[in-house]
Amino acid sequence: MARVDRIKEEIGSLKVPFGLLAVVDASLLGWLAQSYAKANPALVAVTSIAATVVSGGIFQINSIAYHRLDDLEED
Repeated sequence: MARVDRIKEEIGSLKVPFGLLAVVDASLLGWLAQSYAKANPALVAVTSIAATVVSGGIFQINSIAYHRLDDLEED
């Protein structure tokens, strides 16, 4: 039973970084949508790269959570 509780805690702890990355990603994409035409092209490029990296982090955390859920189903 301790293993199940540990996995549940791990899934619960993934909510915080997932939420933070989602907010940062939404902010970056919102800024890009509003400012891409008038902003410095270098800043747009850096922001695009940052949004891509943050989106990758979101997908990675989501993948980890799904693997933990699969571990729960095995028990």
